[in-house]
Amino acid sequence: MEERGVKEAMELNILYEDEEILVAEKPVGMESQSARSFEPDMVSEVKKHINRLSPKQGEPYVGVIHRLDKPVGGVMVYAKTKDAAESLSRQVSMHQMEKIYYAVVCGKPVENFGAYVDYLWKDGKNNCSKIVDKGIKGAKLAELSYQIVDERSIGNEVCSLAKIILKTGRHHQIRVQMAGHGTPLWGDQKYNPLFQKGYRSGNVALFAYSLTFTHPVTKKRMTFSVKPKGDIFETFLLPEMA
Repeated sequence: MEERGVKEAMELNILYEDEEILVAEKPVGMESQSARSFEPDMVSEVKKHINRLSPKQGEPYVGVIHRLDKPVGGVMVYAKTKDAAESLSRQVSMHQMEKIYYAVVCGKPVENFGAYVDYLWKDGKNNCSKIVDKGIKGAKLAELSYQIVDERSIGNEVCSLAKIILKTGRHHQIRVQMAGHGTPLWGDQKYNPLFQKGYRSGNVALFAYSLTFTHPVTKKRMTFSVKPKGDIFETFLLPEMA
């Protein structure tokens, strides 16, 4: 069991690391933090990596700054000190951390670019969220902007590749808002009727492509990006990757 953990840590795709932070790619299908299971999660893998490079007594500190849904892969930053965690968390709350996603949606918005401003309510019992009126108790503001960068026919479906800038970080936000505005994500079994009840199969076509933030100590603005993974993305042209 010990050897397997070391091997997994070595396979972690680390984009940047110093004494304060660690930036890595979260694989599709892995939890962002510790889950109630024996499956690998990002926090455990980051801890294994730190222990492997610099073994010491005690468990290393790994601060969770933001999260990605289990079926969503992409760029994440973790803090290695409490001060770094506080700095990065402040950037998140003040909307100073820029998150760019790519998503494949079924259909096409009326406009090639735009913004969605909604209020979301999380149903913890059923692990889902929905768009509700502003006055509903527990409703939280959700904002994103999108740009359609490509369009293709997949089977009988017209699908679009959307570049999405997430301004707030709500539960299932992109999945809920895109579905609520008539263009649900490809492969989303929770919010896309085409993929519910086993009618079709596939992973959620959503990937955290880019993350920009200010380093907690050097104050340098840093950007990290990873090409979206998944067969469905290969159907489309990713302009920034050309």
